[in-house]
Amino acid sequence: MHPAVAVGLVFGGCCSNVVFLELLARQFPGCGNIVTFSQFLFIAVEGFIFEANFGRKRPAIPIRNYFIMVAMFFTVSVVNNYALNLNIAMPLHMIFRSGSLIASMALGIIILKKRYSVSKYASIALVSLGIFTCTFMSAKQVASDSSLNQEDGPQVFLWWLLGIAALTFALLMSARMGIFQETLYQRFGKHSKEALFYNHALPLPGFLLLAPNIYHHAVLFNQSEPFQVPVIGLTLPIMWFYLLMNVITQYVCIRGVFILTTECTSLTVTLVVTLRKFVSLIFSILYFQNPFTGWHWLGTAFVFVGTLMYTEVWNSLGPFLRRRRRPKEE
Repeated sequence: MHPAVAVGLVFGGCCSNVVFLELLARQFPGCGNIVTFSQFLFIAVEGFIFEANFGRKRPAIPIRNYFIMVAMFFTVSVVNNYALNLNIAMPLHMIFRSGSLIASMALGIIILKKRYSVSKYASIALVSLGIFTCTFMSAKQVASDSSLNQEDGPQVFLWWLLGIAALTFALLMSARMGIFQETLYQRFGKHSKEALFYNHALPLPGFLLLAPNIYHHAVLFNQSEPFQVPVIGLTLPIMWFYLLMNVITQYVCIRGVFILTTECTSLTVTLVVTLRKFVSLIFSILYFQNPFTGWHWLGTAFVFVGTLMYTEVWNSLGPFLRRRRRPKEE
């Protein structure tokens, strides 16, 4: 498949997914578990049919390693979604998760004993400053909003702090999972599609622990207003439609990233994903009218400029720009 198609899948799928996730979270902030379960179930069923060949294909990587990876993956997914129920706004949620470079570098230095160039450390400093700026300004907004109700104010702020702690934990756990996955690929070869299937199939029994919450929100979804699906004319509760679209767009997003990893360099993949996060952030702010101050914009700029510095995109663009200028100079 042409890389341009994969880029279209990433932008179309991932950006649309953020929209439907926020539509769900705005109506029912605690619906993260049913969203995560639906995504896992859909991808697991698809992988069981097309990757595992209905269970007849043996995994290339020993199954015990997948159980370790799955424990990390499941924890990260649930904690990230649950953070939306802890007074964490979607823009802050997206910006905070953009700090994966910080966690990856820190754990790479500690666990893998890696060393980086000065430009890498500078880029991480920018990302750290950006996240701190946005987190600090959001904290001031929460404190200001909670001051309207002096009794509930401290409790609201404490829930917000718990949400920040949850995002931090998920960020570090995600980085640790990436390092673990990197070591597995070095030993057994790259099997991204197989890993995608097992990362979604093996955790499914764990959702039994969340069954009451999932059932509760399923009942709430059934009680939402009816909605007629365009083209096919099917009528169903609008929250189920949002969930269906969220699951489909999540699948398109993940498949697009997988295709990119097989067609492009890691630099291109990182750049595309970074730009996709930026587009999603801008759309979320403008369409949903989320509170976003000038300090938030400055913090956002730090995050994404630092990320681009980390990917060394400037070094890749330099020779290209020099080639474009040369004919004019001659």
